[in-house]
Amino acid sequence: MTTPASPDGETAPGTTTVLYDPDGRLDAGLGLPLDREPHMRLVRTVIAWSGPNTLQPGDYDQIALQLTGHGRAVAAEVRRRCTALPAEAEPRVLAEVMLEEAERRLDEPRQGTVRCVQMRARQVRALYGRLDRLTAVCASPADGGRPDVRAGS
Repeated sequence: MTTPASPDGETAPGTTTVLYDPDGRLDAGLGLPLDREPHMRLVRTVIAWSGPNTLQPGDYDQIALQLTGHGRAVAAEVRRRCTALPAEAEPRVLAEVMLEEAERRLDEPRQGTVRCVQMRARQVRALYGRLDRLTAVCASPADGGRPDVRAGS
């Protein structure tokens, strides 16, 4: 989605650009914001679904596509945070195992079902949990700026 641009080519104030990257080709190194809150609202809504399916399969597929793209963006950020830790650090090892699982699950074909969408929503929630733990571990302590790798996950 393209946003209106001002005459100097900049994005107009108060507008946003929607990132469409379902294959995860864009990397967190681009510095794009994760837009956590809108995606977490979607995650909470999807996980809370129960009862009969009320949407068309194509709608579920679109939601799965959105969650897949966002999950890959969060995974890229987790991967980037891992590189700040020593290879043998417990938080890094745990994050790398979780990233392997996330990659496997996000690569599964979309099925246009509630179950498929909820699985991806749970994966996004888990990735954000891991990102939060890595952020806490990688925070620069006052004693010299080295990450505290003893903190665990």
